[in-house]
Parts: sequence; C-alpha cells; structure tokens
Amino acid sequence: MKLTRRSVLQGSAGALAAGGLAGCLDDVPRGNDGVETGYAAFYTLWDWTQQVSGDVADFENPVPVGSMGHGWEPEGDLVTDIASTDAFVYPDTPEFSWTQDAAATLEADYDTVAVIDVLDGLEDELLEWNHDPAHDEQEGDDGHDEEDDHEEGGNYDPHVWVDPVLAQDLVANIADGLAEADPDNADTFENNAAAYTDRLAEIDRQFRTLVDDAERDVAVLAGHDSYTYLEDRYGFEQHSPKGVSPQDEPTPAEISETIDLIDEEGIETVLYDPFESSGADDLPTLAATILEDSEATDAMPVSPAAGTLAEWADEDWGYVEQMQEINVPAFREALGAQ
Repeated sequence: MKLTRRSVLQGSAGALAAGGLAGCLDDVPRGNDGVETGYAAFYTLWDWTQQVSGDVADFENPVPVGSMGHGWEPEGDLVTDIASTDAFVYPDTPEFSWTQDAAATLEADYDTVAVIDVLDGLEDELLEWNHDPAHDEQEGDDGHDEEDDHEEGGNYDPHVWVDPVLAQDLVANIADGLAEADPDNADTFENNAAAYTDRLAEIDRQFRTLVDDAERDVAVLAGHDSYTYLEDRYGFEQHSPKGVSPQDEPTPAEISETIDLIDEEGIETVLYDPFESSGADDLPTLAATILEDSEATDAMPVSPAAGTLAEWADEDWGYVEQMQEINVPAFREALGAQ
C-alpha cells in the first residue's frame, strides 16, 4: 500500500498550524524503527488497528468515551502527540478534515511517522452525501457511477465503516500500512487481519440472514443518517428525518413524514442513536417525540460504530460486539425479522 497521501492534500500542511493543531514538530523526538506506538483517528479505526497490531504495538484513540468520531474535533496540539509515535491511521475524507490536516503536517514535517489512509484505493466504493439506495434500485444503478463526484475533495458519506464487507477492505489497508512501516512483523499483521476478517464476514452473514427473514424492508431511525452503506449493501430502506451530519436538525414536516411512514408500514420498533441521549436511560428528544406521536410501541438503540459508551467499554465491547450485540438485534426488531 502506498503510504503517501493523495495529491489533493499536498501543500496543505500549513492549514493545521492555522487551525491550532500543530505544535513545534522540530522538538518532537523521532520514533523507533518499526511500529511500537501510534494513533488512530477514532474509536473504530483504533479497535481495528489494535486487532491487527496485536501485541506488536499499542495505539491510542483521541476521541473520549461517549463521543463519536464523526463530528469530533480535537483541541490543542494533538498532532504533536501523534508525531511522537510511529504511525497514524486515519480516513482521507473531508468529513474528517482534522485528520487530513494532521496527515499533511506529518508527511511534510515528520516523515518517520507512517501515515495510513484506510480509504486508500476505495474511492469508487464511497457513496455520495445523501445517497439514495432506493433510487439506485429503481434506476438500475449500482450507486458507484464513476461519473459521480468521485474526485479529489468530493463530498462523500463518511460512514463506510458500518458496512462489514467494506470494513474488511479498511482492515486490509491497515494491515498493509503497518506491514510497510514494520516489515519484520508483516506476517503478524497479515495473520491478525485475516482472523479479524473472518469475524467481520460473520457479521455480514448475520445481516444477510436477518434481511432475508424480515417482514418489511424499511426501518426508521430517529437519529442522523449513518447507515446508508448498510442499506446499499443489504437492500433495505432506513428512513431518518435527519441528514448525514450529526449537526443536522429535522424540520417539523420531516418529523411528520416519519411518523406517517411508521403508521403506514406498521413499524413497532423505532431505532435511535444512544450517543444523542442525555443519560443511559433517556431517549433522545427526537426518538421520544416520534414514539409518542406514532403507533410505534418500542425504541431500541443502534450504534453508528464511531465511538463507544462507558457501559460498552466496561463490557470490553469493540466494533464486532457493537454490531452483534446492538445493531444486528436492533435491525432485526425494526425490520420484523424472526
């Protein structure tokens, strides 16, 4: 895997300093040969990198427990901390602009840090912002038209990690990047990635089974629209009154449309994002409103798999456990699968 960034970010290293993330990299001690320590941009990438690196290296996740990686911005001189390690695993997408800036600074000023883009080579697999899988099915499109905005700086839905099939490609990129940075441990990275890929393939099997068994092909999420890749992969509709961004707020008309859909489809279980809750036992306001005003009778949490909560961390749940213990059961209920 090529560890240098795509040309879109060449020359952008100064942006990080302007944003307050860059420290004095000349004063940062250079790392050791190989990979012993590193940073991954958010929880899921950290979990995957830990799985691939095993006992060889120890990585840190800068995003605190209770926060999602998508929409999070660092404070202070995080790039200085990253530069004191051996590797940085990140997604090269404008929706994680701080990681793009950090990677550009590291490559320009500190080339001993291995900069590993998990999306390397996957540009044609990325879905556009507000992509509609149902429209693609109607038009006979596969959703990955090369004439679409697959260009440098394109506006993509960043939630690629929720797809357990594409997740296997991201894990392979992590393994390839670590192997290039640390050839002596390449076999370990490859073997660990292969074992973890088997676990991801099992999640894919579980989703295919539940969709095959489902009595309806539409689910409702009272949260930001972070599951389009699952819709695209498995052929169901996930409706949300909110957009792709965590900062989006639904209009009254969009909420009313969602309530009408629930009643028309006979949906009993509404999904919600627990990261938007004010407490462990509290429903987010949007979910509570929809549940109160519709004929739905239940609400279940579903994880956007971009962070972790304290109770999940206490259970030592990683990405696989979040998908199997939270998301698969939630979508089973929402779609009416037996």
